[in-house]
Amino acid sequence: MKPLHNPESHNFLMPALMVIIGLALFAGMDAVMKGLSVAMGAYNAVFWRYAAGVVLIGLLFFSRRPRRPSRRAMRLYLIRGALIAVMAFLFFWGLVRVPLAEGVALSFIAPLIALYLAAVLLKERIGRNTIFASLLGLTGVLVIVAGKMEGDFGPEAQWGVAAILLSATAYAYNLVLQRQMALIAGPVEIAFFQNAITFCCLLAVAPFFAVVPDAGHWPALAGAAALAIVSLLAVTWGYARAEAQYLVSLEYSAFIWAAILGWYVFGEAITWATLFGTALIVAGCLLVAWRRPQKAEIVEAAVG
Repeated sequence: MKPLHNPESHNFLMPALMVIIGLALFAGMDAVMKGLSVAMGAYNAVFWRYAAGVVLIGLLFFSRRPRRPSRRAMRLYLIRGALIAVMAFLFFWGLVRVPLAEGVALSFIAPLIALYLAAVLLKERIGRNTIFASLLGLTGVLVIVAGKMEGDFGPEAQWGVAAILLSATAYAYNLVLQRQMALIAGPVEIAFFQNAITFCCLLAVAPFFAVVPDAGHWPALAGAAALAIVSLLAVTWGYARAEAQYLVSLEYSAFIWAAILGWYVFGEAITWATLFGTALIVAGCLLVAWRRPQKAEIVEAAVG
């Protein structure tokens, strides 16, 4: 099957810009979800956000009179939906126990892992500049974490860190799946099946954990769902038009928005270590964004 989009027909700047916009919106969703997770518990915040997301994206998806997805696409949707259910719960459970900026910083291990998964699963060639950019961004993350976490942390924070690192490992594979799906399906279809399948996975344990939210929580839940959907549409559009290895380092830009929102919404201080680490992250992002590949080769991976 030929890919839906050919990245050689698009300038790299626009895919990169759409991914950065999508990541900024996703950071906003993280801030909303952290507040909801504190108020409702991580499971209920994630479960009801996806319930709202299914309704919102479902209206858009079915209004377009969609065709039936291919068997390969459905297999990818099922794998990714189950993965995201676990990944989202772990991330927001951990985010309740650590500051927003630090939680996002810890998750930045994912793009580095994804670079090498892209080489193995998507047969993408990893250039030296791309590896250097990723390491530069990761160094920025380590500077921030060292500066923020030099104090003593209790068992709750330690479990939070562990949960976010596990979530980040799953997210690395999610990035590769995102690229695979973007080559064979449109953003709206991907967003609908991601929300629907993830919701069904969470629904399996709803009889044991779900609690109907208070009316006052629904605007935030709907807002978080809308931010997640628009973010996913923007990021998927970008991944359909440029190789994963040239986009994953842009994931580091999410820290900038997380630091700002953590300070503004939750009163989390921004230190000099944070500023220096952020400068390294931005440098890594710019290094990738300015180096457009000379020839973008697409080799569809066999999903075994």
